[in-house]
Amino acid sequence: MDRSEAQKRIEALREQLNYHSYRYYVLDDPELTDADYDRMFRELQELEEQFPDLITPDSPTQRVGGEPLAAFEPVRHATPMLSLDNAFDDQELRDFDARLHRLLEIEEPFEYTVEPKMDGVAVELVYINGLFEVGSTRGDGVTGENITANLKTIKSIPLRLRDEEISLPARLDVRGEVYYPTEAFKKLNREREEAGEPTFVNPRNSASGSLRQLDPAITATRPLDIFVYGLGLIEGYELTSQWQALLAFKKWGLRVNPLITLCTGIEAAIEHYHNFVRMRESLPYEIDGVVIKLNEFRLQEKAGVRSRSPRWAIARKFPAHQETTRVVDIIAQVGRTGAITPVAILEPVMVGGVEVRRATLHNQDEIDRKDIRVGDTVIIQRAGDVIPEIIKVVTSKRGTNTQKYTLPKTCPACGSQLVRLEGEAVLRCENITCPAQIKESIKHFASKGAMDIDGLGDKLVEQLLAKGLISSHADLYFLQRDQLIGLDRMAEKSADNLLRAIDSSRRVPLDRFLYALGIRHVGEHIAKVLAQHYGELKKIMRAQEDELMAINEIGPQVASSIVTFFREPRNQKLIERLFEGGVRIEKQQGPAAEADQRFAGKTFVFTGALEKFTRKEAEKLVEERGGRAASSVSKKTDYLVAGPGAGSKLEKARSLGVAVITEDDFLEMLQ
Repeated sequence: MDRSEAQKRIEALREQLNYHSYRYYVLDDPELTDADYDRMFRELQELEEQFPDLITPDSPTQRVGGEPLAAFEPVRHATPMLSLDNAFDDQELRDFDARLHRLLEIEEPFEYTVEPKMDGVAVELVYINGLFEVGSTRGDGVTGENITANLKTIKSIPLRLRDEEISLPARLDVRGEVYYPTEAFKKLNREREEAGEPTFVNPRNSASGSLRQLDPAITATRPLDIFVYGLGLIEGYELTSQWQALLAFKKWGLRVNPLITLCTGIEAAIEHYHNFVRMRESLPYEIDGVVIKLNEFRLQEKAGVRSRSPRWAIARKFPAHQETTRVVDIIAQVGRTGAITPVAILEPVMVGGVEVRRATLHNQDEIDRKDIRVGDTVIIQRAGDVIPEIIKVVTSKRGTNTQKYTLPKTCPACGSQLVRLEGEAVLRCENITCPAQIKESIKHFASKGAMDIDGLGDKLVEQLLAKGLISSHADLYFLQRDQLIGLDRMAEKSADNLLRAIDSSRRVPLDRFLYALGIRHVGEHIAKVLAQHYGELKKIMRAQEDELMAINEIGPQVASSIVTFFREPRNQKLIERLFEGGVRIEKQQGPAAEADQRFAGKTFVFTGALEKFTRKEAEKLVEERGGRAASSVSKKTDYLVAGPGAGSKLEKARSLGVAVITEDDFLEMLQ
């Protein structure tokens, strides 16, 4: 690219970045994901490094954020609130470390703090002689917006610092991140949906919107929280390192993230980054990476800063959970219970390291609420293993010929009339012989949490149905080797492997058998509850609704579904044929007969980042000992096991007087 071409590209990038900064910081209505913004910003940085004479004072690379809102009083920061450079892989962290070693002429490994990068709103709190005087947003890094009244509504921000352990500075400017807890964010969006109000794109967007309310009473209704992480100006007290500052903040009563660690050498810092990647989904708040900082302040000062970012700190970003793509088509998909789910077919895009081609649209109400149309540019989100979903349509990029989408009135698989049952948001096909329902039922039956028949994938199920070799789950247990050989991609070895997998599935625990049957509203957890309570299938098949509802966690809807399923002659015949095919349910004793019943009658909830077990492993240990593992805290909760990063569940447990224990305490109870 020559100088003339570079100038055109630089001007275009600046215009786009300034526009998206305005939408994000001023209007609170982003049209671009963080990942897209980061890519454009980096391209601009690289071009300006290549052609330094083209850098202008108004370039986005020369400033930190957007302009302050006119509705708030401006506040000038005593020291600039700088932004951070980003690293997108481990090698870039090693390069950062190598640059510091060259710059500071030090051979020994550096001490670094590794801090979770909160996905919230950066603020500064100013304390004069221990009293909270002024709170402001970062703004453009030099001047922010005065939001003192709104920050005072956040209960975790002390109005007066504590001076019991160490003396107070005459002035303390501390930087932090205000965030919206994940569960509270979901609740807020549900309430806004019900009220017919626009929903927030993500927790950071809702935190920003909450802090920019002109009426503090509205902010007070939002359960915002804060972690402090950085030092601005300090007078009357000397601190020599980031780690020492964090310890002092805690002693002064400020909230510091307990997951922050101090380590020696960049490889240890990289290892901590990967630990955060693993625990990310279990945290009660959003983080989008980690921040790695040189620990000693004298070395930070010697390393210095660039125009917009310090040389002594860097952010290592996580793979993006949100991306922008386009809706190519919308199709109606038939599930195993007859539910019709609209699915968006997308232009392929990488989200969080996974290629995404489809996203669920849930139901017609959801399509109407978000006004999703074929051809729309959309922002999609994928968190962990959750099915990707469209969270926002970028209407400014919508074409003129798009049309609203409406689900069909007849089943796309069998042509039956679709119905919408009272109290449900979904359309259903009620034809029990619908080929699409049969296919999905068989796939569910063979899945890992059910009968676990390895090798029985989508394509093979379709072939077996199309050739008439099976028409139900039970037919799998009557398949012969010569029937399989000759099918697409099915040689002798593949056929033998499938038959072995089918044979090994013939002995199955009761809970997995129940789950495999595909009873509506009976997932893996409810199947375990039933299996532990009754111990054998016959008792469950004879159970009445009142009897079932007496079991903890089983309500009228689940009880009715179970009774209806087992009364259906077709389902009774299916179970008989499964037994004819050699399926045997392994003996599973009810809780009264279990050998280890130490947790009988006790309910546990797990929160925060567990270090010795995964959440599922911990819950299984409770259930194996006769206890119950719940997902939310209530008066019926006996123990809350709180790991690092515990949030709203911990606060609720304390308010209800629920016993709060550590993971080590839980381990002792197991032993």
